[in-house]
Amino acid sequence: MAESIDRFLRLDEVLHITGLGRNTIYRRIKEGTFPKQIRIGPNSVAWRQSAIAMWMSDPTRAIEDL
Repeated sequence: MAESIDRFLRLDEVLHITGLGRNTIYRRIKEGTFPKQIRIGPNSVAWRQSAIAMWMSDPTRAIEDL
């Protein structure tokens, strides 16, 4: 069976997919209501596609569950 690879999404993709603005995403991360980004390099961050998909399916779900 082939394993599914969890893709990293950069900020522009997350903005497009969620329809949220940059400030809203970072505010929600601070509030604990949006998945945290992952550092992928010294000056780069990304989000796991699976975490964004799970958040979109139920934005009220506790972030700790993601």
